Amino acid sequence: MSLEDEYKLDFLQDHDFFRKKCEECGSYFWTLEESRETCGDPPCDDYSFIGDPPIDGEFSLTEMREHYLSFFEDRMHERVDRRPVIARWRDDIFLTIASIADFQPHVTGGHCLPPANPLTISQPCIRLDDIDSVGRSGRHLTNFEMMAHHAFNFGDEHIYWKDKTVELCHELLTGLGIDGSEIIYKENPWAGGGNAGPAFEVLCRGLELATLVFMNMELDPDGEFEIKGDRYRKMDLRVVDTGYGLERFVWASKGSPTIYDAVFGDAVDEFMELAGINHPLKDPEYRDILGEHAKLSGYMDVEVGSDLMEIRKEVASRLDFDVGQLKEMMEPIEEAYAILDHSRTITFMLGDGIVPSNAKAGYLARHVIRRALRMMMSLGIEEPLSEVVQIQIDMLEDDYPEFKRREDKIREIVDIEEDKFRETISKGRNLVRKTARHYNEKGKEIPLESVLELYDTHGVPPEIIQEVGEEVGVEVEVPDDFYTRVAKTHEGETKEPEEPTEIEERLKEYPPTKLLFYSQPNDISFEGVIIDSFDNKIVLDQTLFYPEGGGQPADQGTIDTGERIYKITDVQKVGNVVVHTIEDESDEGSDIKKGVVVQGKIDQERRRAHARHHTATHVVLGAARDVLGYHVFQQGSNLSTSQARLDISHYKPITSSQIKDIEWKVNQIVMDNRSVNARNMDRNEAEKKHGYILYQGGVPMGDEIRVVETEDWNVQACGGTHCESTGKIGPVKILSTESVQDGVLRLNFSAGEAAIESMHERDEILQETSNTFSVHYQELPKTAERFFKEWKERGKEIDRLQKEIAKLRRQSLINMAIEIDGIKVVSQKLVEAEMDEIRATAEETSERGVTSLIAGEKGHTAISVSQEAIDKGLSANKLFQKLAEKYSGGGGGSEKMAQGKIPPNKINQVLSEFEEVVREELNKN
Repeated sequence: MSLEDEYKLDFLQDHDFFRKKCEECGSYFWTLEESRETCGDPPCDDYSFIGDPPIDGEFSLTEMREHYLSFFEDRMHERVDRRPVIARWRDDIFLTIASIADFQPHVTGGHCLPPANPLTISQPCIRLDDIDSVGRSGRHLTNFEMMAHHAFNFGDEHIYWKDKTVELCHELLTGLGIDGSEIIYKENPWAGGGNAGPAFEVLCRGLELATLVFMNMELDPDGEFEIKGDRYRKMDLRVVDTGYGLERFVWASKGSPTIYDAVFGDAVDEFMELAGINHPLKDPEYRDILGEHAKLSGYMDVEVGSDLMEIRKEVASRLDFDVGQLKEMMEPIEEAYAILDHSRTITFMLGDGIVPSNAKAGYLARHVIRRALRMMMSLGIEEPLSEVVQIQIDMLEDDYPEFKRREDKIREIVDIEEDKFRETISKGRNLVRKTARHYNEKGKEIPLESVLELYDTHGVPPEIIQEVGEEVGVEVEVPDDFYTRVAKTHEGETKEPEEPTEIEERLKEYPPTKLLFYSQPNDISFEGVIIDSFDNKIVLDQTLFYPEGGGQPADQGTIDTGERIYKITDVQKVGNVVVHTIEDESDEGSDIKKGVVVQGKIDQERRRAHARHHTATHVVLGAARDVLGYHVFQQGSNLSTSQARLDISHYKPITSSQIKDIEWKVNQIVMDNRSVNARNMDRNEAEKKHGYILYQGGVPMGDEIRVVETEDWNVQACGGTHCESTGKIGPVKILSTESVQDGVLRLNFSAGEAAIESMHERDEILQETSNTFSVHYQELPKTAERFFKEWKERGKEIDRLQKEIAKLRRQSLINMAIEIDGIKVVSQKLVEAEMDEIRATAEETSERGVTSLIAGEKGHTAISVSQEAIDKGLSANKLFQKLAEKYSGGGGGSEKMAQGKIPPNKINQVLSEFEEVVREELNKN
């Protein structure tokens, strides 16, 4: 079935709009101009608003945002606060890519109501799927604000739909002074995330200002509608999903050459001067070319598979200008624009708590930072990137004061990332050189797969790979959309639908198990009825056993049927049904039947230990945020009866002083004996009250979420078991810290009795060490330092003596040397000698002009070649490899020195053959 009827709106027809087909691209569009033949979208039409803005009066970002939100508030929409640019409420995408992403999947999936209906919002978004077009097209941004109004029509509940949406859009635009005859509604159906619907792109003088999506379909292989290659069917939920580009509206109000000039204002001139590229703008010819280029910049979309040079040729042809000159003139300006864009994106990413790393959102932050740094290198800008980020922080201060409060952390993270980048470049050149030589020997170019691996795994930018490749004489395959391709592979986690297991199929029709551990947290026994039993599994109507989840292990205990007591070793939740596993299949008896009433009893000490560690995990996380900063978020946790671990986001190692501060803070909270309250809350109410710091250990589904709050301290959505107050946690001891991956650190700690046991263990170790040194434990640091110094001094003395012995041996070995083609050669076995002594002897001998092989009884072997021998083509490494290969040894080294090991029983053969091997190598040369 065609979507054509979906676009025939009463509003458009009643207001005399004409439906036309674009002569250039074939798309359908609606316009008040009957004579119009093109859709208004580049490249079908050029930008004609540059220098002639269609909006009355210039607006700043703040002014335009407020105008938009107030417009919709006046029309019965409730204003909703923005969410972070890291989508903490999603488990499928890492970044907030659109305003509708704020309400997916919970609202759009029908799991909960929206925070308001209808609503309006201005949501900062980050999209990296056009990153290679940023700076070039004049309009693309990686960071932008999507102003939006949304209406959610559930079943029979009708808020408003297509006609009202287009009417509101038209009223907004004409109210800003845009002539209605210049507004075009281009038909372009939307699809994404399993949903689809008809959509209008709203254009004015070549610029897309808004997209109006009417989400009313869902994927169905037998559906009657085909959109972008997939089939869909109508669904009950109808969502008005609009997106108005804040920056584009401001651009349209100013008519400046690019969106970057409109958004960044004076910062553009300041940065151009910093980059040393402001001088061409003073040249009238250059200025005219740039002005005309801006009008054609809509052509400069670097899409997947596109050829940038071909796009430049098209633009140059339209300008009647040499493509080489155009490229030389525009590339520095495009890079400067891109750096300004990226620096704002970095500000939002780090300001909202993303920590650069090698995974998830952290990878994308590092991706943007390193692309900005690479372009700064290209432009020869020596100022640190953090200075450019500071410009953005200052510009955003009025609208986003939180970034100003966090500027020290933001700048520190950027500086650390810049240091890492420069270190990566330095180390990466050698790796690239090795790769380039490999492909050069094969007469091939470095393929894209290798370039992607060098960037993705080792962080080496493609431009550096090309530079090194050129030095080696090998070509490098780097597409124009390289950074876009990389971003697309890291934009989210694709979860393939899994086939239901046999147990899931069996239990899918069962009623949810009543969870008694929430309502009766202090009970240790309960009564339940067997609903089902199979293999060694038991399903009850209700249970006190906590199933494994959220980093907390399952409860253990017993189930008593009256005839027999069964040990429960594992408990899992399958959907909403709890499944108990008994110790062994052979333990299943005839008394385990449906309808039998049983008595369950949990292991109280195990539960108590888990509750302590789980509650302590919340408190440790809160303390870590207090000590380390706002960017600390939980990245994972796991606990047992003896200890727990908490993985947190952080950008550098934790100091011993910070560990003490965290531990001190935690134990203060414990001693305060603050209450720990868990309650179910409406999701919208919880998010409004506590923000998205709620989502630390995963994102629960549903209209209600369980919120655990430590009095005046910490709050988190959590389904685990907890103490009723922090005092019941007992003492907390941080045992150690370690790096899990770049940007993620692990805190290992224990609580309660386990903490006391760990302290006792440390005390015992301390006491044993004190006894060993025969000093009081307070004297241990000084004693250890003294012993260490003495040990070092003895090591130095041993080294000195070994060298002395080597010198004494040297003359004896020189006297034993024979001459082969003018080269003195000797081989000798040393009794009871270790490798250091063997190597020192070989070096001493070669320094006196004798090439030597020195070996020990254990097989340690060293070959040192004199300079005279090197001049005649001998190599210690080649000599060693030849002998090692023949006698099953191993090792290697340089031209001057090589060492390794030969099987002890082959040493005498190696010694006797050394002179012949030297003779053969000399004859080769």
